[in-house]
Amino acid sequence: MNILAVSINHRTAPVELRESLHLNNDEIKSLIHLAKEELFSEGLIISTCNRTELYGIPKNDKLDVLDIQNFIFKYKDNSDVKPENFQTFASAEAIIHLFKLISGIDSLLIGDNQIYHQVKESFQTSEEMQFAGVLMKRIFDAATKTGKRAISETEISEGAVTVSYAAVQLVEKIFSSISKKTALIIGAGESGELAAKHLKDRGIGRLVITNRTPDRAEKIARELDSETISFNSFKEKLHEFDIILSATSADSLILTKDDIKNSMKRRNNTSMVLMDIAVPRDIDPSAKDIDYVFYHDIDSLNIIVEQNLSKRKIEIPRVEKIINEEINTFISWYNSLEVAPTIKDLRDYFETIRAEEVGKNKNRFSSEDQEKLDIITKRIINKILHQPTVELKKINELGTSPEETAVKVSVLRDIFGINNNNKENNH
Repeated sequence: MNILAVSINHRTAPVELRESLHLNNDEIKSLIHLAKEELFSEGLIISTCNRTELYGIPKNDKLDVLDIQNFIFKYKDNSDVKPENFQTFASAEAIIHLFKLISGIDSLLIGDNQIYHQVKESFQTSEEMQFAGVLMKRIFDAATKTGKRAISETEISEGAVTVSYAAVQLVEKIFSSISKKTALIIGAGESGELAAKHLKDRGIGRLVITNRTPDRAEKIARELDSETISFNSFKEKLHEFDIILSATSADSLILTKDDIKNSMKRRNNTSMVLMDIAVPRDIDPSAKDIDYVFYHDIDSLNIIVEQNLSKRKIEIPRVEKIINEEINTFISWYNSLEVAPTIKDLRDYFETIRAEEVGKNKNRFSSEDQEKLDIITKRIINKILHQPTVELKKINELGTSPEETAVKVSVLRDIFGINNNNKENNH
């Protein structure tokens, strides 16, 4: 199976190099167009915040992974990126890597199921650009099945493994429902933005964002259909919020114990949740001594994250077992695309139909005619299959590439419904 892949990722390169090779959607489409011209007959390009990867079936046998790396360097000129910043894969190893990726066990955060959706979107882009042929579509189906099984049959994606998500999960445990609750996010950096997104995804009733630089807060608010409030005046409205999550880069406390105490008086001591995920802390930790205040800082949240990561690591062998099963199924399908097995399967398929029909109707004939019926129907099947058999044998004799042979044989198998995975059903 002549499939090649190259990957720059969190294991091979620091974030600044990964960022320099990151591709937005328009760039991916542009690169696909060039890859179709120069490198691959079909393929796939994935680019996320932690990786950029190219998979493809070479147009010619001389193409190797160095050619693919040089192709990327030509498109994204960065002299700091070196060949050693790439992982390279060939044949089944490339598919195994893709299956690990979509299952979440190759992610920076183990079990991150966001990558499942990102890989699916990448495949859809390939299909839209006519970059996904028979083989890549089959790989896509197998990869998607692997990812789904990993999520549904194991606990690889269970529990929060980021501080932002751990904070939101704790909020949900404190309040039975957050759909009627209000939340204030203080700080619009990466952690604050993630927390805001998680709260929005979980159905928060009202979401408000404040930040020293208002433009950043307004940008996130537009994306999440939420509100902003001036950083200079947000303390005056603290009492309006059931949940306060702070994630700034301030050098000193933003909210004192008295700030929280005063807001609780105005709330008539209705419960308030404080989530301080800043380093150094934004909220005076002594606020936890105030009645009806639930306070957590990054230390307590990190304990939850570490526990969940440990649980996910235990699940890796179960995910690997699923990957091995799906790889074996895929390779079995691919091997069936050789010409000789297909000729046999095609003849077996037609013989099964012939035998079934003869068996149903033989009692309508005398013993002597039954033998003739058997001979005549076999001759008919042989004549029907003569030309397809000749054409299949020609594929090998003409020196067709393995990938082209696989495509032709796959189409034939699909037409007659003789793929290995559903042979029993068709018979």
